Amino acid sequence: MLRRLVLLATLILAAPAPRAAEITVMTSGGFNAPYEALAPVFERETGHRLVTLRGASMGAAPDAIPNRLARGEAADVIILAAEALDALAQRGFVRPGSRTDLVASRIGASVRAGGPRWDISTEEGLRRALLEAPSIAYSASASGEYLSRELFARLGLAEVVMPKARRIFSERVGSVVARGDTVLGFQQVSELLPIAGLDFLGPVPDSLQRVTVFSAGIAANAREEEAARALIAFLAGPRAHEAIRAVGLDPIAR
Repeated sequence: MLRRLVLLATLILAAPAPRAAEITVMTSGGFNAPYEALAPVFERETGHRLVTLRGASMGAAPDAIPNRLARGEAADVIILAAEALDALAQRGFVRPGSRTDLVASRIGASVRAGGPRWDISTEEGLRRALLEAPSIAYSASASGEYLSRELFARLGLAEVVMPKARRIFSERVGSVVARGDTVLGFQQVSELLPIAGLDFLGPVPDSLQRVTVFSAGIAANAREEEAARALIAFLAGPRAHEAIRAVGLDPIAR
């Protein structure tokens, strides 16, 4: 018996340690804030290394995730708006059936610190802010598509708002507002809250809100599938919920 125990211990000690993988992650801004908090925890606990590439879920910017993939850039994990992820799966860039929903995200608005404090908690208040703001910025991704194509028109303000509105490519809307380049900015709440120099006005009213689900999937050309699945499971698991809620997102229970 003793001999067997010694042999077993020897085999365990001689077994190779799990291989540390380098996982390439393409993520859009909607999930960036919790990702920044959770990525170091995952790396520390697993020994894997994350290489992160950022871009919008959609749009014409060169660094938008669909355009990166179309150019042949490699990835293991892709995190972006669920609708855009499904479209990538249909185009063959994401493995079918690999989608895992992570968070629900809402659109909010901010002004530069000390700027006008419009009350946008009601439709009338939001309408007033859009009329009074001399300049408006919105993202080139999911929230901006909704604002420019639907919300402004629903309020009957498209003809007034669009001439003074600006679509922001490859940069956070909040950064543009914090610099003073634009007075009023709209983007996902989680993308506005981390930026210094802003006053957050709140989310768009529920009656006009567009909730976006951000999801993760395995890239079709993934080289580190096992490690990629481990990362997605970690980001979707209960241990991630506190970091997700802290930045104004709602975790989606699995």
